Amino acid sequence: MLLASTSTNENNIMKISTTFCTAVCIAFILSGCASTVTVTTDYDHSAPFGNYKTYTLAPPAHGQTLAPTSEAAIQEALRAELAKRGIVEAPAKKADLDVVRHVFVQEKVSVQQYTDWGYGGYGRWPYRYGYYGMWYGAPQTYTSVDQYHEGTMILDFVDARTKKLVFRGVGQAVVGGPEANAAKIREAIAKMMEGFPKGS
Repeated sequence: MLLASTSTNENNIMKISTTFCTAVCIAFILSGCASTVTVTTDYDHSAPFGNYKTYTLAPPAHGQTLAPTSEAAIQEALRAELAKRGIVEAPAKKADLDVVRHVFVQEKVSVQQYTDWGYGGYGRWPYRYGYYGMWYGAPQTYTSVDQYHEGTMILDFVDARTKKLVFRGVGQAVVGGPEANAAKIREAIAKMMEGFPKGS
């Protein structure tokens, strides 16, 4: 009878642990789907934004060319977002705004520590044949070190007549594959344009 009770308790603990681990995995998956693009904007409050009706995307600086999918994403996103604000694309030297882009990629290191992860209140790890615990004095803090590349895209909107910067948007995200990067570029530009002043 005592053995049956113990077995039932261990099965209940195993189910709780499995449920907990599943919930944690789902949380990590969902957090990975969340937005990973951060954007900041600033602008010249004295600029005549109501007068800007056309723009041109300036050629990239030497060495700052992107993958074709990323180049296309910049052009398409700018065209769509600025059109919503009544600003359309025009030939170079005939536009009200020159959009100048700068792109940088930096190697980053992420260090995270996990303390007593997975032990909860049980103090033991479950596995198929039962449970196992730690030896006395075993470390319970775990460190994870990851290297990744972070991309930064700066879009400068320059008054073509005065050659004065009137709006700047900065977007940052972890660099991925071509399609993922293109999606992040579109997201970044959409967020930047939320901060673009409305013309009077």
